[in-house]
Amino acid sequence: MSPKASLSAKDEKFRVFALHASMWRVVLYVGAPLALYQSLNQFFKIFDSMMAAHISANSVSAVAYLSQINLTLSALGGGLAIGSSLKISEAYGAGDFELVKKRVSSLFAMCGILGAVILLILIPAAPQFLKLAKTPDIFIAEGTQYFRLELIGMVINFFNNVYIAIERARGNSKRILHLNLGVIAIKLGMTALFVYVLEAGINMISTATIISQCFLLFAAVINLNQKDNAFGFSFHSISLKAETTKPMITLSIPIIIEKIAFSFGKVIINSMSTIYSALTVGALGISNNIGGITTMPQNGFQEGGSAIISQNMGAGKPKRALKAFLCILIINIIIGTVLMSFSLVFLNQISTLFAGEDAEFRDMISSIYRYEAYGAIPLGINASVLALLYGFGKTRITLAINFCRIFIFRVPVLWFLQSFTDLGSASLGIVMGFSNIATGLMALIIGILEVLRICKKYQISRPFKD
Repeated sequence: MSPKASLSAKDEKFRVFALHASMWRVVLYVGAPLALYQSLNQFFKIFDSMMAAHISANSVSAVAYLSQINLTLSALGGGLAIGSSLKISEAYGAGDFELVKKRVSSLFAMCGILGAVILLILIPAAPQFLKLAKTPDIFIAEGTQYFRLELIGMVINFFNNVYIAIERARGNSKRILHLNLGVIAIKLGMTALFVYVLEAGINMISTATIISQCFLLFAAVINLNQKDNAFGFSFHSISLKAETTKPMITLSIPIIIEKIAFSFGKVIINSMSTIYSALTVGALGISNNIGGITTMPQNGFQEGGSAIISQNMGAGKPKRALKAFLCILIINIIIGTVLMSFSLVFLNQISTLFAGEDAEFRDMISSIYRYEAYGAIPLGINASVLALLYGFGKTRITLAINFCRIFIFRVPVLWFLQSFTDLGSASLGIVMGFSNIATGLMALIIGILEVLRICKKYQISRPFKD
């Protein structure tokens, strides 16, 4: 017999709000705190890189390289959380609260099994795995223990990602933001202590990450310890039967493959860029972090928007789902325009924050980012289309978009520039800009076709009119 599953008054109020209130209000209410949450995460990564740079230029490059490998692995848990949370949102919108509880509890169980397998295999075999990923020997020597610690943090983050996805489905964006502020404060405080006061190496940077992630995990345990609530965790509600897990896994698999392929593609790009110098990897990583100032808030509206769209689809409201897409698209284009302009105007000052007195490193960062910046608006369009596709369960199409972004628009283009031009490290910026713009144009075409298909399927004549 399944435990009782009901909604709190707050959860019921948000469900009514998401399904009936002005869509602009809903998107801003859910998306704005998530955009700020993503932006703070990005600034946190930037400060982390700056602190690593204080140790040495090789340290910041090692962190940039190994972090990308870690992101490839974390795509397993992250993709499972995203795909499964969409099915949780769908059941929430449909009013099937027992199914919500069953999916929430089963998702945590699946993440536990996945995390245990990863740790048992990769912690003992870390040096061999890094060699397999074509990690430069200098980074293996300096970063093997760092990588092992990052694996532990990654598994903790599996559970935290699930918790954040659940709170996002409930509309608790402000809670996510407040908890993330706590994580950042702990992380930056501990890292500053280890690096500037104790003068420790990069291993302690990872230790600070683990401590901060444990804070969020503790909050998750407290907030999900609600016996009768649909969003509470219950061992009795765990079900690994196909009828419970298959819809979540089926939707998640393309997202997992997409994220692994995307992160692995970045590992390939990092490996290819070492032909210039080891520091080029660090410059590229910093350029990506600067670009994240623009793309991270866009991703916040993407994540919030996909949950809103899936809730409205679960409630049988496809026209409201399309209106949510339009709101997200307009907001992301505005964000891309404003923040891209800001980052280019202050690029020298931003680059100096990372390079310090190293003028060559500063110029390398700037030369890469000047090209990468122009993908800000196209990537805003891409994020909006991904929200639409995720919300409607079209994860195979999102896989195709991100596969093309890396393995058609990025890796072959970099190979061509390295083989037939002498542009040097600026090639990396050109490749980033080209791939981001091409991806945005591809997403725009797919988005138009998908909207037309939805309108035809649900007989919607004027999708964006109230």
